[in-house]
Order: sequence, then C-alpha cells, then structure tokens
Amino acid sequence: MDKIDTQEMSNRPIGVFDSGVGGLTVVRALERILPREEVIYFGDTARVPYGIKSAPTIRRFSIENARFLARFKIKLLIVACNSSSAFALSELRKRFDFPVLGVINPTVEKAVRLARKKIGIIATPATIRSGVYQDSIQRAGRREKRQIEVFAQECPLFVPLVEEGWLEGKISRQIAQRYLNKLKNRIEVLILGCTHYPLLKKVIRKVIGEKVILIDSATEPARAARDILRKEGLLSSSHKGKTIFYVSDFPERFKEIGRRFLNKDIEEVRCIRLE
Repeated sequence: MDKIDTQEMSNRPIGVFDSGVGGLTVVRALERILPREEVIYFGDTARVPYGIKSAPTIRRFSIENARFLARFKIKLLIVACNSSSAFALSELRKRFDFPVLGVINPTVEKAVRLARKKIGIIATPATIRSGVYQDSIQRAGRREKRQIEVFAQECPLFVPLVEEGWLEGKISRQIAQRYLNKLKNRIEVLILGCTHYPLLKKVIRKVIGEKVILIDSATEPARAARDILRKEGLLSSSHKGKTIFYVSDFPERFKEIGRRFLNKDIEEVRCIRLE
C-alpha cells in the first residue's frame, strides 16, 4: 500500500453495530480512546434483542448489519453485541476484508492477565447459557498454563434498569445485591459481560467491594481497535472525530436512551431499512 492509499485508508471510519443501544458504551470508549476517529454506529432496534434468537438468525442479522456498514468503506468493524460476537464473528471475518473485532476476546484476555485463579462473569441469561465467556476464559487460562475457576451469574434485570435510567438508588442496589451476593468474596476479577452494564458500575462496585477488579466489555474492544490501527498505521490524522448514528426503528427512543449512555445529547439519528 503506497503513501496516498495509507492516508486515504486512515481517514476512513470505524464501524460499530449492536442489536440496540448497548453498543453505545463502546462508542463512548472509542470517543475517549480514539477521539480523532469517525465512527458509524448502527443499532438494529427493529430486531432487538438478539439474545433470544437462534444462532443462524443471529449470523444472518450480523452479516446484514456488517454489509450496511461496509457501504461506508470502513477500515475496521467492532461487533458490540455479545450474541453476535459469540455466534457470528468467524463468519464475518470470512466475508469481509476489513478487521473484525468482537467484545468477548479482548475482555477475556484482560481478565485472565489480571486474575490469579478466580474470575466472575455477569451477563444476560442468553450470554451466560451460551458458555462463550466461560469457554474463552478456560482456553486463555490453558494457554498460560493456569487453572482458572469461573463463576457465572445471570443478571436479567440489569438491562431494563439501565434503559429506564435507574442507575443508582435503593431498587438498583437491592437487585445488584440479589445477583452479586453469590459472587462476593469468591472472585478477584469481575467481567461485566454486557455492554449495558458499565452504566451500573457504581452500584456494582458498592455491592461487590473495592478489592474486586471490574472489567467491562466496552473499554477493552476500543483499546484493541486502537492497537490494531496503530500497528497498521491507520490511525486517523483528523483533528477531531465524529459519530454518525443509524437505527432500523424508533430513532426518538434511541435518542432518549442514548443520552444516558453517552452522557450527552444525540443531535441526529437516521432510520434506515435493511434490505
């Protein structure tokens, strides 16, 4: 690739998709870690949630989402959906010529580096039951010749708490205690295995204690994206990045909830129909 091609490539956007609004925590991490990058975000709000769909359906939806983002000549794709990361990542990598990052592996790798023996994982029922985090942790442990004990806990009410804006207070604390008391004093590292969960970090921290290291599945993929782009010489030369938002349904609801995820107003959300 010559110098002109490299410069043109470096100023192409990063694509991010999720089944809904949860992937906005990844966008927020990208805006902090890679502030010069342009980001194109697609939330498939017409077909959310993916977690109750079959694996073939999740793969089909994920391919359609990636195909839409590919129209923008993206230089990298982040799959900010745990279900798509679990079931569609390998298929996406076969079909597209840009790098494809999921949320699971970067998060697991960080957790295994920091833990000695015991890792907790909280996520939606679909993600926990898929076993994808548990399997990834065990594989990473074997690579480092370490035996790691995994404690998994479903937290189905955390997503509606976030989407209703109940991030702190008595109700949130009581629900967190109900889930997390089973993990308390048993783990060294806790993976927040859903992109909604970083918004509940304060209440999770209060319940689980100060000694447990919290790792979210939004920050680590953003850091992994930075490392890939730096290695390939494709970091943007722009002075200031921007984010453009697309959804497949109900843009006003996306704006309302998205404000809490990004801690700022979203001025424009474009609604499109996937072919």
